[in-house]
Amino acid sequence: MKMPRVLRAIELTSAAAIAAGVLYFSGVALAGGRIAPAPHINMGGGGYHPPAMRPNTGGGFHPPAGRPNTGGGFHPPASRPSTGGGYHPPAGRPSTGNNGAGHPNTSNVHPNNGVRPGGTAGGRPSSLSTPRGGSSHTASSGSSMRTHANGSPAEFHDARRGTTVQHGLNGGNRVSSFRSNHEGIVSARGRPGFVQHPYSYGGREFASRTYVSGGRVYSANFMAYSYRGAFMSVYAPGFYYSPYFYGWAYNPWGTPFAYGWGFAGLPWYGYYGYYFSPYATYPSAAYWLTDYLISQDLQTAYTAHVEGGETDGMPPDEPGQAPALTPDVKQMISDEVRNQLALENQEAQMVSHQQDVDPGSSGIDRILNDAAKGKSHVFVVNTALDVVDTAQNECSLSDGDVLSLQTAPPGDATTASLLVLSSKGGQECAPQTTVTVQLTDLQEMQNHMRELIDQGLQELQKKQGSNGIPALPASVPAQPTPAPYAAIAPPPDPNAAVEIQQQADQASEVEKDVSAETATVGGSGQ
Repeated sequence: MKMPRVLRAIELTSAAAIAAGVLYFSGVALAGGRIAPAPHINMGGGGYHPPAMRPNTGGGFHPPAGRPNTGGGFHPPASRPSTGGGYHPPAGRPSTGNNGAGHPNTSNVHPNNGVRPGGTAGGRPSSLSTPRGGSSHTASSGSSMRTHANGSPAEFHDARRGTTVQHGLNGGNRVSSFRSNHEGIVSARGRPGFVQHPYSYGGREFASRTYVSGGRVYSANFMAYSYRGAFMSVYAPGFYYSPYFYGWAYNPWGTPFAYGWGFAGLPWYGYYGYYFSPYATYPSAAYWLTDYLISQDLQTAYTAHVEGGETDGMPPDEPGQAPALTPDVKQMISDEVRNQLALENQEAQMVSHQQDVDPGSSGIDRILNDAAKGKSHVFVVNTALDVVDTAQNECSLSDGDVLSLQTAPPGDATTASLLVLSSKGGQECAPQTTVTVQLTDLQEMQNHMRELIDQGLQELQKKQGSNGIPALPASVPAQPTPAPYAAIAPPPDPNAAVEIQQQADQASEVEKDVSAETATVGGSGQ
């Protein structure tokens, strides 16, 4: 998919703005508040390698019990308390308007054109091959059943309902249903569920997801497009900041600062103390955002463990070892955060020029093109996920695990091979294992990273000038500008919680019907 012709000019404009931002926050500002010129910054996805300015990681690992709060403590917003087992995910982008008639514009939503959602976000069966020792059975109706290597049920797909029920290796449960018009419902025990409604803006299809978690309701918007025969949803920010704000976040700050998160004593932090430890100091926002998104993911995983019965990972036999998530891998995540900041800055410039954002250039299409050119990308796993390795052995991944895409798959492939950089042990895929992941799942990982980065930017904007975070110059606009497509998005679905629960309650009926349909069908396996 070609990049819009305006994009190169916008890259140069936004790069100049970002370059200006770096010099101010490095303390190189001219008299009168003017900012000295700076060299061009390469903002190509995946190709940027920042200078060796790794933050101080504080030496050896200290278990959570011995890690006091240093720096005043992190106090999350009232809508998102960080209380370990009671974690509520970040608030999304609520609707801020309609089409003027009191209703969102859904009259021009694109038809399905034979493309169905896929991956864990979709309602069709997994496209991954049956793992070694497992089996699969498909009825003439298209309904299918698949088992894990130990014989336990892995997946039931009801072709008539368009519903898929998945049972993960880690004990998780997920139910997803999508219609041909891309209306959908996803429920997961102990995790946020969502209801998806399509709508149209400027002749292009978007989707609004209403998420429900712990009694909270919030929404987020996505751009829709077809890629390699699958329906993709690409995260669409509800608002954009100015280029100078992105420059403040993108580039190194003058002096690294310490930040007190207040993690010590929180249940999730003690549970994952063997895996993650925050940086001691932060030379730029990218490192702060790295710790922010990893900590949010681990809180989600902990809630799924407590409320959903999921098991992920296992601490090492010998306590006191350095965290499994190493400084080198965290550096790769920070680099990826910078890539995403540059991408969002490009999008902001396009929106300000009244240009449509290309979902392909903002999503997995661009990332695979980078991989074909030798530019690797890092993905942080956003949910419980079962995959297979090169020997077709099944293993699991969970929130906060880290994968690297180093080579592009064939042009017609719907999956990609990725290297596991970091995981939590136990039945999870071991580091340095190559696993197969669906492209739709990779897109959801990127969506999740971008949403958490945006939430982190809001936190930085609120806290700038306090707790060690450098202050923005008064001349830099800190408040974001709403995206036009967000203004006409459907409001959060008031029935979302009921619909999600109803779907979860129907899972056993789906399993019963599919089991009956496939009982007389010969199976295939590894």
